[in-house]
This record gives sequence, structure tokens and C-alpha cells, in this order.
Amino acid sequence: MRIRIESIFVGRPQSFTSEGDSKQWTSAIFKQSVDGPVHVHCENIAGDQQADLVHHGGRDKAICAYAVQNYAYWIREFPELDWKVGSFGENLALSGVGEPDICIGDSFEVGSCLLQVSQPRQPCWKLSRRWEIPTLSVRVQQTRRTGWYFRVLREGVIKTGQTMNLISRPHPQWTIESANEIMFAKPRNDEHDQELAACSLLSTSWRETLASRARWSEHEVIDRELRRLGN
Repeated sequence: MRIRIESIFVGRPQSFTSEGDSKQWTSAIFKQSVDGPVHVHCENIAGDQQADLVHHGGRDKAICAYAVQNYAYWIREFPELDWKVGSFGENLALSGVGEPDICIGDSFEVGSCLLQVSQPRQPCWKLSRRWEIPTLSVRVQQTRRTGWYFRVLREGVIKTGQTMNLISRPHPQWTIESANEIMFAKPRNDEHDQELAACSLLSTSWRETLASRARWSEHEVIDRELRRLGN
């Protein structure tokens, strides 16, 4: 597996008004490519910001990565759109890799940085709004072509064209693809939720969501049984 940084993108929040909708929305999903070396900090790449700090950014979601190979699929799915690398609002466009190849907790040296995979990307409504396709975020989840996030274990400098070197893979069973299968499963599986939530290098937000989901399901089972006994 030879992972190469094909492009680096950064952007700051901007406000937009979509056609036919007077309500403004704010996002940093429109990003520009960066030429030359760029500094990587613990919570973002220099020049990059997030509009919604509740659901985006932070140490577990410092850098968003997307596989260049996925764009061939989206070109076939929506040929009327002008898909280019960077269209998903990613920071790093990577070649030589996809969601089945990357695992939670994978650590990579690139440039002078040390990056670690923390979770799949969970696309929100802003991706749909950016392309004016109401179903796009759902399609990304359904196809499992989500991309993923890195946390920064060592700050430093990276640049386009560099190769990412895998130095540690503590959880080979938890690929981005398999984590997506559990998070977006219909119907959900409580046992699988608990197993993934137990992965210590999974992001805090995903661990909490999965654990809470499993507890809520357990409470529903207990309530149903109490109602049955009451009858």
C-alpha cells in the first residue's frame, strides 16, 4: 500500500444562500488547494477552520481525508456535476488507498508529522447543500465512501506529493469500511455497536454514540418485557 498526498486543501467558513432558499448557511466545505509546505497543528491544518465546532474539528477530527479513487464512482453516479478532487471538502486527497484499506488507530508518518486515524467521516447536510443534491449525504453513507479523519500525534509540516508511511496498525479488524457498516447498519446490531465502542483509539464522539445506542436499545428490550409481564 503506497499512499500519496495528491492535494492539500484548506478553507475558512463562509456564508451562502442556495438558489430558491433565502436562509443563509455557513460552512468551510469550499476549500482551496495549497502549494508548498503547510503546517499541521493538533486541531487543524494552517489556514483551515470549521464553522460548526460541535460536530467538526477538534483533536479527533483535525484533518479530513478522502480517497481520490472514490471520485470515479461519483462521476458515474452524478455525471451532470463537475466533480473535482476536493469536492467533498477534504483536507487531504489521497491516492493508493480506500475505506477498506485504512483501519482505526493506524498511525502514519508523513513529512515531519505523525497522524493517526480516528474515525470515518460522517457526512452532514452541508455536503448535500453544497451540491444541491438532497440525497447526497445519505448516498455517501450507503456506499460507505465516506473518507475518514486523522488526529495529530506530532505536529509538523507536510506537502503535496509526499508518501504516508504506515508505522503502526493496532486494530486491523476495524477498517473504515467495517466501522461504517456498524454505524450505518439497518437494522442496528447492539453487540456490534458495543464491540466497536470498545476500540480505545476510536474517536470519543463515535464511542459515546455507539455505547449510548446500545444502552438505549437494552432499555427498550427491558421496557417491552416489563409491559409483556404486566399484561
